[in-house]
Amino acid sequence: MVANVVHLDTAQSPAVAEMQRIFQAQKSAFRSQPMLSAEDRVSQLQRLRDIIARYQDQLAQAVSEDFGHRSLDETKFAEIMTSLEGIKYYQKNLRAWMRPQKRHVNPLHLPAKARVVFQPLGVVGVIVPWNYPIFLAIGPLMAALAAGNRVMIKMSGFTPRLGDTMKTMLSEVFSDDLVAVFTGRGEISEAFSHLPFDQLTFTGSTQVGKTVMAAAAANLTPVLLELGGKSPAVIHESFPMADAAERIAFGKCWNAGQTCVAPDYVLCPRGRSQEFVNALTAQIGKMYPTMLDNPDYTSVINDKQYRRLQNYLQDAKERGARIIEINPSHESFENTRKMPVTLVLDITPDMQIMQNEIFGPVLPVIEVNSLDEALRFVNDRPRPLALYYFDYNEARGEYVASHTHSGGLGINEVVSHVGVEDLPFGGVGPSGMGRYHGQEGFLTYSNAKGVLEKPKFYALRYFLPPFNKGLHKFMKAYLLR
Repeated sequence: MVANVVHLDTAQSPAVAEMQRIFQAQKSAFRSQPMLSAEDRVSQLQRLRDIIARYQDQLAQAVSEDFGHRSLDETKFAEIMTSLEGIKYYQKNLRAWMRPQKRHVNPLHLPAKARVVFQPLGVVGVIVPWNYPIFLAIGPLMAALAAGNRVMIKMSGFTPRLGDTMKTMLSEVFSDDLVAVFTGRGEISEAFSHLPFDQLTFTGSTQVGKTVMAAAAANLTPVLLELGGKSPAVIHESFPMADAAERIAFGKCWNAGQTCVAPDYVLCPRGRSQEFVNALTAQIGKMYPTMLDNPDYTSVINDKQYRRLQNYLQDAKERGARIIEINPSHESFENTRKMPVTLVLDITPDMQIMQNEIFGPVLPVIEVNSLDEALRFVNDRPRPLALYYFDYNEARGEYVASHTHSGGLGINEVVSHVGVEDLPFGGVGPSGMGRYHGQEGFLTYSNAKGVLEKPKFYALRYFLPPFNKGLHKFMKAYLLR
């Protein structure tokens, strides 16, 4: 088979031509050095860790400027610190993961030795969304480097300052035939997804994910899709409402709800929705006594997303929903992109807010009569990226785990499972495919190649044609045992 080659089109823009040139440079570099040692990989990861730590302030500030305002502390905790811990985890474990695994050989194939060796795939493409642009660039990058690959990263066009900062930062420690960053929109994004990568990782919306997967299919490029969907939070009737409110407030307020695993709606025991509203209002008041000029409270990223959220609320209101804004200091948010956390009650299924992922500080609350009714509600809908269940009874927690499907499950927590590096992260069905983080990330970006090694003595010569009566007798005895 002839290797994939990208032919440069002189009619294309210089930026696209440069991207294609770098792709060929990475392919060539990989062919010349196809199996980096553990020492080389650990060294690369250390350079990555050091440069992130050195650039932490510039990174956080760039993201904040792209958002209009994004909490610097949120960025450092959720994106930078979590990334640094992930790198340390890969450095600690990749040597063990790289070792060939001995496998069993059945008697029909003896004498022989079997093993699995883990090879890098080659050149990996990473398409980064705007909501956690540091963590969702560095996460695939660290896993791909740990597996021995070369990496091309396409940053979101909605975070241009961060994109430029990432490009500058990574170019200080990596040549572009090892790691390269690309920015921009339109033609650049289109061309990037059509490159014949050895693996392509995309994080973003379901609709764009379909487009990316269609482009990758032309090259038979394997794709890891991290999408989203409507991640429910189910509260059991026995669970203290103040505890539920404290934990859900964390997940819904972080990054102003612009998180793919944020709780999208709450399934609350019948007759207790007002108790939940009161508890959540009190909790958010403690966290954000003011919001407008509060550096801890993040803005909606741009006007388009802000209008989308306002349209959801208007549609719900017109269809009979009850809207409750949690605005502790009764501030005016006019002419800003900050939004108070907004609860929506008296929900009906036809509302846009129940048809689409919310991705903002808006939280529908739905009453259910029982746990079984809540699970039916969840299972009747597309499988979510995350499911959250609140109950201190372990047996019921196991029941929920075995009777639902979701990319991840949080019991008495929201969102934070993503930061546990030893847990795989990914979706299922409409919420995505594939896994990374932890050893699953190493495996995703590796080719697990089966190797069977025969000695000088070749036992299969006794099974070669012409087949004789002795062989027939052996096969009959074997098949009837």
